[in-house]
Amino acid sequence: MTDTNAPELGAEDSKLVTLARASRARTGAAEGAAVRDETGRTYTAVTVDLPHLRLTALQAAVAAAVASEAEHLEAAAVVTEEEALRGGDRDVAADLKTGVLITAAPDGTPGTVDRT
Repeated sequence: MTDTNAPELGAEDSKLVTLARASRARTGAAEGAAVRDETGRTYTAVTVDLPHLRLTALQAAVAAAVASEAEHLEAAAVVTEEEALRGGDRDVAADLKTGVLITAAPDGTPGTVDRT
């Protein structure tokens, strides 16, 4: 189910948006992402755009979570100026059976919330 009218977020999901916004703002990256694994640990990342390595913020956050042995994500948030996530980001979220996938504008306003 997808809500598109600035849905309300719970406290833990709002925290992910705040962490993603802070990461993006701190680095000036195109996107910031934060994910929460099945144990409640959070991981943040930003877009990686190097000559030999390109990752979306969500791909980088998922990589950090997997490197720390996460097997499932309760939730993920991406802060971006884009209106929608790329298909690859949705695939990466699906790989870890992400329960809630949030996109938000740079000001933190939720754009979409996908719940599985």
